[in-house]
Amino acid sequence: MTLVIGALVLAWSLSIEPADSLFYPATAPLAAVWFGGGYAARRAGTRSTSSVPVVRARAAVLGVVVGVALALAFLAGALVLTRIPDLRDPVQALLDHADRGIFPVVLTLALVNGVAEEFFFRGALYDALHPYAPIVSTTVVYTLVTAAAGIWMLAFTGLVLGGVCAVMRHRTGGITACIAAPLAWSLGMVLLLPRALDLGS
Repeated sequence: MTLVIGALVLAWSLSIEPADSLFYPATAPLAAVWFGGGYAARRAGTRSTSSVPVVRARAAVLGVVVGVALALAFLAGALVLTRIPDLRDPVQALLDHADRGIFPVVLTLALVNGVAEEFFFRGALYDALHPYAPIVSTTVVYTLVTAAAGIWMLAFTGLVLGGVCAVMRHRTGGITACIAAPLAWSLGMVLLLPRALDLGS
């Protein structure tokens, strides 16, 4: 149920035109969906069966390093996107929410939703799917949910970021690194991706 509601809310929020004030109340509930689903699963008795957790500080550093590396890779890819309008336009449409909206609010929503997604997908869902190849299964589910918005860039991001975070969850035994990586990546995308697109155009 959480996956269906989350996919529908995501698709609805991103279908709203940039600068429309409805975007903010439409996006804010998404974090509540993922947090709520994660807490519900934990109360139902889901427990982690992955490897012994490493020190959280080390996991956080690992996540930041991985997030920055991914951001740099995506920024490099943006230089290619600028030369292909069919690829650039959907990405620009996403960035328009930050460019035409209230930037601090958009950035905050992006970061909070990033944390909520990791809490659910690499937290509760990973634990629930642990007997069923959780790295692959959670990555596939995450990709399908992001693809529901009908934006190829989100689906691609879900595949890459979801897969990397699932591997870190397996290696570290917790979600600290999984949270740190999307936060670092999101900051890079929101702050630097528009400049990269302009630079390559």
